[in-house]
Amino acid sequence: MSDLSKYRNIGIFAHVDAGKTTSTERILKLTGKIHRTGEVHDGAATTDFMEQEQERGITIQSAATTCFWDDHRLNIIDTPGHVDFTVEVYRSLKVLDGGVGVFCGSGGVEPQSETNWRYANESEVARIIFVNKLDRLGADFYRVVGQVKKVLGANPLVMTLPIGEEDEFTGVVDVLTKKAYIWDDSGLPENYEVTDVPADLVEKTEEYYEQLIETAVEQDDDLMMKYMEGEELTIDEIKSCIRKGTIALDFFPTYCGSAFKNKGIQLILNAVVDYLPNPTEVEPQPLTDEEGNETGEKAIVSTEEPLRALAFKIMDDRFGALTFVRVYSGVLEKGMTVLNSFTGKTERIGRMVEMHANDRSEIDRAQAGDIIAVVGMKNVQTGHTLCDPKHPCTLEPMVFPDPVISIAVKPKDKGGTEKMGIAIGKMVAEDPSFQVETDEDSGETILKGMGELHLDVKVDILKRTYAVELEVGQPQVAYRETITKAIEDSYTHKKQSGGSGQFGKIDYRIKPAEPGTGFNFKSSVVGGNVPKEFFPAIEKGFKSMMDSGTLAGFPVLDVEIELYDGGYHAVDSSAIAFEIAAKGAFRQSIPKAGAQLLEPIMKVDVFTPEDHVGDVIGDLNRRRGMIKDQEPGTTGVRIKADVPLAEMFGYIGQLRTMTSGRGQFSMEFSHYLPCPTNVAEEVIAAEKARQAAKK
Repeated sequence: MSDLSKYRNIGIFAHVDAGKTTSTERILKLTGKIHRTGEVHDGAATTDFMEQEQERGITIQSAATTCFWDDHRLNIIDTPGHVDFTVEVYRSLKVLDGGVGVFCGSGGVEPQSETNWRYANESEVARIIFVNKLDRLGADFYRVVGQVKKVLGANPLVMTLPIGEEDEFTGVVDVLTKKAYIWDDSGLPENYEVTDVPADLVEKTEEYYEQLIETAVEQDDDLMMKYMEGEELTIDEIKSCIRKGTIALDFFPTYCGSAFKNKGIQLILNAVVDYLPNPTEVEPQPLTDEEGNETGEKAIVSTEEPLRALAFKIMDDRFGALTFVRVYSGVLEKGMTVLNSFTGKTERIGRMVEMHANDRSEIDRAQAGDIIAVVGMKNVQTGHTLCDPKHPCTLEPMVFPDPVISIAVKPKDKGGTEKMGIAIGKMVAEDPSFQVETDEDSGETILKGMGELHLDVKVDILKRTYAVELEVGQPQVAYRETITKAIEDSYTHKKQSGGSGQFGKIDYRIKPAEPGTGFNFKSSVVGGNVPKEFFPAIEKGFKSMMDSGTLAGFPVLDVEIELYDGGYHAVDSSAIAFEIAAKGAFRQSIPKAGAQLLEPIMKVDVFTPEDHVGDVIGDLNRRRGMIKDQEPGTTGVRIKADVPLAEMFGYIGQLRTMTSGRGQFSMEFSHYLPCPTNVAEEVIAAEKARQAAKK
């Protein structure tokens, strides 16, 4: 099929437990892709195929599948909701053209919904909203619509209204056609009838219809005039306006239903086809040079253009390494040779498959707009661009957050070391937010990730999937160091011992930089006291020392260094002499500039029943937390706070004890802040003791 207007590349994303995976299951059942619906709580959902997903009832990695609705091809990606796996959401959104944001009818806009919504805004992905679980106790469609406006700052365009609430929820009113869709109690999605709007909803339907038309016609001046003059607009005219506004991100068509009870899913599928963009209607991906700067060219979505494709996910399964690829332009065929513009090497395309979760069907050809997987690519990683060797280019790369937590692991037996090395290599290729390094002194392997659950799942995968038994150390916080005051200093490196000597003198100012800027180096030397050719060596010397601070050896953040004078020797000065001078200068000056320890602060979002609010706030205060906000809901209270990561280990156990098992929380990295003196002293002493023990 080559008509790109019939393609929809969509993702389904939401907070943990809002019903993304269940919604995906219902879509697959309705489109005839699966014949028996699997349930998440039974561990049988199609897209949750990892053992860890089935046991925990959460989605860990995004799964891709293809189905058809109303002769349109839907490439769907079901993404995780848990904050530790947001990298999966982020990279899925990078390659999608549209999305369905699922919100829980009783939980509303939850913390992870905000993060995912922010990612979708950054990636400029058009979305429709599905308020799910309206059969649940405490569900309130209108409250969730209000939260979408208030919390997300978005503009929901209400397209359906619920008929009944909680146990009484039987169907929805389609505002545009003013028809009611009512399902029977069989639970089958096809068992519904279309009737007139129930009498008690007629007035409300009219009110929302007016709002819908007035919002939609703003997209088209001619239709707006027609409407103002009292002429009746056709359904197709209104739909074209809604489509235009949705693609422009001016508003988000909002639907309601219950995926679990199979109510309202057909209208979501119709909306995907009617309002979400096809690949040619999306702003084309910018092309960049090797440094990541945009060149001004775009990857126009067309089969006539040269091949441009982005590898957005690597997955290792029982058939070997799979590289998920979104084709932006041109055609990808079996047997073709493509260039990986990141490595500069070419690779031959062997087998290509269309994915349905972890099943697949072989294909020989893919074209612009397709999302497919290639089997057995050797040197391709997440974010690499595959292109036509005659037309090299780089698509906008992906940027991933730095890990904030680490654990040391070692195999229980000697034979496990090699096995663990191979397994970890595959896992790092699959997940760019998971990093690994070896501690050279102790020989320990350090795993770094986005949170306790993230690392917990990784250790579990090593044990089960790769059969590596591990001894796991205590979680370690990713502390950082910085400076607090500006100083001027001078350093001379002089070495005279047989043969040519070494000489380099530098005068420099060192001061705290803006938070988040990292390392800045500039030179204001005039008169040639330090020749220009030595500047890069001096910068390299300073920069290489940023990895290990003077307090406890943690990486250093946000330092600005200005070289303003110095001296050199016509014979003895060299690049290496000035590099050594810069390293010595860093060690000498950082303690003088008020070196300070920084700790990662997490944005924590706790949900608790009302009668435990005092306990939860008291506990967060004891953990050095700053309470930011409290928001009462129908089933409990949401408390937002900034809390140091060091104080959050094992928090879920404590929270469950305090709230009789009913509390929930999520957290994500927010920023770094200075450590209180007493805490800093303890951390520095512990780190020095740890390093001494290694020696």
